[in-house]
Amino acid sequence: MKVAIVHEWLDSFAGSERVVEQLLAEWPEADLFVLCDFMPEAERGFLRGKAPRTSFIQRLPFARKHFRKYLGLMPIAIEQFDMSGYDLVLSSSHAVAKGVITGPGQLHVSYVHSPMRYAWDLQHQYLREAGMERGLKGLYTRHLLHKLRIWDRASALSPDVVLANSSYIAERIRKVWRRDSIVVHPPVDVERFALRAEKEGFYLTASRMVPYKRIELVAEAFRRMPDRRLVVVGDGANEARVREAAGGAPNIEFRGRVGTEELVRLTQAARAAVFAAEEDFGIATVEAQACGTPVIAFGKGGACDIVVAPPAERPTGLFFAEQSTEAIVAAVERFETLRFAPEDCRANAERFSHAAFRAKMRGIVEEARR
Repeated sequence: MKVAIVHEWLDSFAGSERVVEQLLAEWPEADLFVLCDFMPEAERGFLRGKAPRTSFIQRLPFARKHFRKYLGLMPIAIEQFDMSGYDLVLSSSHAVAKGVITGPGQLHVSYVHSPMRYAWDLQHQYLREAGMERGLKGLYTRHLLHKLRIWDRASALSPDVVLANSSYIAERIRKVWRRDSIVVHPPVDVERFALRAEKEGFYLTASRMVPYKRIELVAEAFRRMPDRRLVVVGDGANEARVREAAGGAPNIEFRGRVGTEELVRLTQAARAAVFAAEEDFGIATVEAQACGTPVIAFGKGGACDIVVAPPAERPTGLFFAEQSTEAIVAAVERFETLRFAPEDCRANAERFSHAAFRAKMRGIVEEARR
């Protein structure tokens, strides 16, 4: 069986690249296709020595730093890949990869991280944050996104099987593409985040500091709880706002960006991990659970697939119902009255292991080929 794996682009090793890594582990003989490849040499190990085949976007002016600005050309570029010699095509798609063209006798399974949010329900937020609500540039961008929506809906018919990385994304797929999908949670390196039963007295929030993560709400909540310690890990464009929300409170400690070993140590030691974002899935949530650390999370999005909340027999965390300081304070206070077993958290995380992901993917492909 000849296998092709199709991915949008390679420039950093993030969540979608973890999926590609495990697809290559399960189908090591596969050829890899990407629109462009600017992955740093130090991060290329997951490619297993493969040289990805790239599109014409790779050679366009200034593509190395600004390839995302060629979004309008990406549907055309993805359609130029010749898949005719492959029995199985696996696409890893958060934009256009699902639109690769296949024919009769070929099986196309598309793992969807999310439909293009900026082209659908987040268009107005995207234009607002980019300062393009008005003017000729804004008008052109609206036209481009309109065209992308038409292509996106049409190309969503291309895959034979659509997979969603969470129940939340499955609902978005149903809404914008009118297609059913199978939920296959993304792979998480639960072996690296080992169980530690002994916890220390601090709470942890670890994330890139970007607006949708809502870390400022967590910081403000702990400023109101001076008897409870919070460790904040990460940096980013929203850091000044987070620090302002913390107000210099002595119980809130900023660690900045830390290495993997230190992140693992902090996650293992934390009394609980706090997440205020509405995530498509939430790999950091699983990593916390793998360490035996309970999670306090906003009860919407991918976290609902991960955290086992009371009144379940073996809870691994709890949810708060709205993204507000008051809701986080109330959740922490409730957390203090409950008991969570580190072993239950770890067992819960095992559902998302590399091996579990590969077995699920192999099973879906074999079932679809019958």
